[in-house]
Amino acid sequence: MSQRESIKENIAPPEKAFLVGVEWKEIPDGKFIPDSWPAEESLDELERLAQTAGLEVLGRTTQKLQKPNSTTFIGKGKATEIADTLRMMAADVIIFDEELTPRHQRELEHIFGNEIKVMDRTGLILDIFALHAHTKEGALQVELAQYEYRLPRLTQTWTQHTMTRQAGGRAGGSTGGVGLRGPGETKLEMDRFAIRRRIAHIKHELDVVRAARARHRSQRRRTGMPTVALVGYTNAGKSTLLNALSGADIYIADQLFATLDPTTRRVTLPGGTVVLMTDTVGFIQKLPTELIAAFRATLEEVAESDLLLHVIDASHPKAREQARAVYQTLQEIKAADLPIINVLNKIDRLSDPDAACESLRGLPDSVAISAMKGQGLDTLLENVEEVLEAEMRRIKVIIPFERGELVSLFHERGLISEERHLPEGTYILGRIPDHLVAQFEEFRAGRSS
Repeated sequence: MSQRESIKENIAPPEKAFLVGVEWKEIPDGKFIPDSWPAEESLDELERLAQTAGLEVLGRTTQKLQKPNSTTFIGKGKATEIADTLRMMAADVIIFDEELTPRHQRELEHIFGNEIKVMDRTGLILDIFALHAHTKEGALQVELAQYEYRLPRLTQTWTQHTMTRQAGGRAGGSTGGVGLRGPGETKLEMDRFAIRRRIAHIKHELDVVRAARARHRSQRRRTGMPTVALVGYTNAGKSTLLNALSGADIYIADQLFATLDPTTRRVTLPGGTVVLMTDTVGFIQKLPTELIAAFRATLEEVAESDLLLHVIDASHPKAREQARAVYQTLQEIKAADLPIINVLNKIDRLSDPDAACESLRGLPDSVAISAMKGQGLDTLLENVEEVLEAEMRRIKVIIPFERGELVSLFHERGLISEERHLPEGTYILGRIPDHLVAQFEEFRAGRSS
């Protein structure tokens, strides 16, 4: 047997998955808000997520519900029907397109049998993040999210397993498998007290990361360079755009969540101003709350930026819905009020770019580009320059020494041209975002436009 044949023989085929979606009925009293995506289209995205996790999708089904069943999420009859299908297909994993409660998961495990892994959309996304977290910070953030998600779900069945792969890997080594990636060799039979201690330790380490990031942001502010964050739905083309604008070589791939860790590069605007542009983790509909909380240190890079570039895949049939999901996440991280430019990307894939972009023109401050082909990048940079100049107000202030928090704020959010200490306080000449000017008004040393 050749070496190639030997390697091929030792690699097991991918696990087989079956997907379950729900079509929510409208409820007049508003007790349950139906999902804005049609069930089949949401399942299309779930299938891409499953493929990104290395699974082979065998089939799918949907059920129309008014509200989740209190014990089995879907109807009990439907669950029994699916159990027969899983046995017939010899499926390994069943994935629900909604987040299951611990009770739902326990009841469904009982119905489907121990040989079938029961996952939900949140667990799958956490699994993908574990695969793609390559830095210590990223691994810590994913580990925290996984523990907080799994802690209430620990059952007798789960506690018989051991996580056998290092963080970011796959359970069972090369044999494949999902649902147990993450915290390295940690055993799931750790009691809840031990897990909570680990969670507290990770949070402390991430607080250190947050403090370091804050210091770095403050140092960057002292250079006088504005900061611009790229945000957008996963696979919208943020990394490709940053590569095109900066000449960087960030990893890109046509898959969901190809990159997780933020990357910052210098970009020169047409007028010569240099800005710091940061590529951030992609968003997605139904983004797990555990991830938003765990990635707080990273997402603060977004909330503390001077300008957001919202990259939208204009060629995607659900472009408007994806944009809405991004705006919802921006609201959750308190970044929705920042200046924003909507970047309609991938117009090279459109047979009629004008018509497709026209359908998205309801989005304010839109610029159509192709990051891959380099189309429209000059116009985009001109718009970035105009917005940054319009959003910053030039002021002179003398801040009393007892108001040191305002000096810190100017350093963090402003661009300082001159700073010196006077007997009456700290003199600063520079530019500050327009919405912060009121906080410095009483300390103005002179008027300038």
